[in-house]
Amino acid sequence: MANYTLTYSEIAKGWVSFYSFYPEWMQGMNNYLYTFKSGNLYRHNVNSKRNTFYEDYWIRVGNIDGAFVPSQLQSVFNDSVMESKLFKTISLQGDDVWDIQLETDLENSGYITGNWFEYKESTYYAFVRNNSNGQLSLRSVNGIGNSLTVVGGNVINFSINPLILVGNIISVGDYLYFGTNVQFAGIVTAINVNLPAGINQIVINTTATGTVPIPTNVNYFLYIKNSIAESHGVLGNYCTFTMQNYNKDKMELFAVQSEVMKSFP
Repeated sequence: MANYTLTYSEIAKGWVSFYSFYPEWMQGMNNYLYTFKSGNLYRHNVNSKRNTFYEDYWIRVGNIDGAFVPSQLQSVFNDSVMESKLFKTISLQGDDVWDIQLETDLENSGYITGNWFEYKESTYYAFVRNNSNGQLSLRSVNGIGNSLTVVGGNVINFSINPLILVGNIISVGDYLYFGTNVQFAGIVTAINVNLPAGINQIVINTTATGTVPIPTNVNYFLYIKNSIAESHGVLGNYCTFTMQNYNKDKMELFAVQSEVMKSFP
């Protein structure tokens, strides 16, 4: 189990931060923090590389004492506690971007990687991508119906008489699932509908990570929109977000905001 140093804030009146260094002794003096490690004396906050402690001492397994550890921050969006809400975006006021993971009380999860942020009017802005499996119980999932035949494992044919409407909402790039226990079939690459010619089918790419071979011809199929093309956000009464930054230089973060809208079931 890793050891950490816990710090107390007089302003917040609470224990607010964990640090990855674990000293033998520490002492504040003349506006500096001094610690001892293996009998050596260190002065903190004077080196140019951030989040690296006792680098000249050793490198310990677990990213503690000597190794760089990314900055991590965790907080919660919790306005209008009794309302179900969609958390659509994250905006950052600061001088760097962060990787962000989001979790809600409805077991829905989302994420943003730092390179997705756009810098607009002194603010970094990005929309939340969903983890597809977390959407299966939500209304962002759309059903199609039972298949007629499956050819080559990646061409799914649907009945024309009676007609099974593939629909015009599904798009190339959406995620296709099948079965009552909901298995990932693949990513949609083509939608071919020509009823007079007897064509009513979906073609998928089955090489994506996590796909399961379709075992029989007749299965119930459903799909989830590609989160990059159409973000539904994450649904919940509150949203806990965890941020990570891998910058070794000084950085500042002033505010984290989310565009939130009430969910109407």
